[in-house]
Amino acid sequence: MSESRLERRFAALKAEGRGGLVTFTTAGDPDYDTACKILQRLPAAGADVIELGMPFSDPMADGPSIQAASLRALDAGMTLQKTLDMVRGFRAEDDVTPIVLMGYYNPIYSYGVDAFLKAALDAGVDGLIVVDLPPEEDDELCEPAVAAGLHFIRLATPTTDDARLPKVLTNTSGFIYYVSIMGITGTKAASGDAVRAAVTRLKGHTDLPVAVGFGIRTPDQAAEVAAVADAAVVGTALVEQVKAGLGPDGLAGEGLVDGVIDYVASLAQGVRAARQG
Repeated sequence: MSESRLERRFAALKAEGRGGLVTFTTAGDPDYDTACKILQRLPAAGADVIELGMPFSDPMADGPSIQAASLRALDAGMTLQKTLDMVRGFRAEDDVTPIVLMGYYNPIYSYGVDAFLKAALDAGVDGLIVVDLPPEEDDELCEPAVAAGLHFIRLATPTTDDARLPKVLTNTSGFIYYVSIMGITGTKAASGDAVRAAVTRLKGHTDLPVAVGFGIRTPDQAAEVAAVADAAVVGTALVEQVKAGLGPDGLAGEGLVDGVIDYVASLAQGVRAARQG
């Protein structure tokens, strides 16, 4: 199999001696056209890898901000098919930046697993993060996805001990996403020392890149994580930038896209200032 976009991107980051910036936005938030504009501009702003959330009506692992983003997108008519259309449109302009779809199994199951995997590959998706499918259910989606040529990225947490890690890492590829704190998204950040210790432990079990997320809000926090991990993931704070750009009517304000992109650029500047030790 030829080297994937994710593999090329993390190899390039390693060659540069820095961690990357992974950005999360919800597809279709606050509406399809605005979300497409944000997506198209993320790479130039400094996003190394893009996570695109698949809106779902019951995002149980997410905090209030991402839950609200999902509902905004669904209320604006977003569907899984439109999420794939967003990726296809992005690929017409950018065939380099990796895109990972993140979300829950229900919309994929409803779409049809085989049909979804084919459509995702055709659109230019590189990998999947499906938070409600544990390794014990790999035959549902993970194994078919890997067989089709998509990376299946798994989450590890502070409670994923050394006995559980090999199971979590089975069939995992692209990178491993370390959730640095327990609980829902959007809560406080872990300390730099805790992140360093966790990354070191994970590296003892896998050669995969380790991306660390949950609670990163500032360029300094992103830099602290990127100095010890292969990438820093920013999601909730980015989604909150979208919300901040809404007008009183709940629709996208004139400066929403620029505000989001400026924020991403500040995070990217922080990440690029951090050299890995």
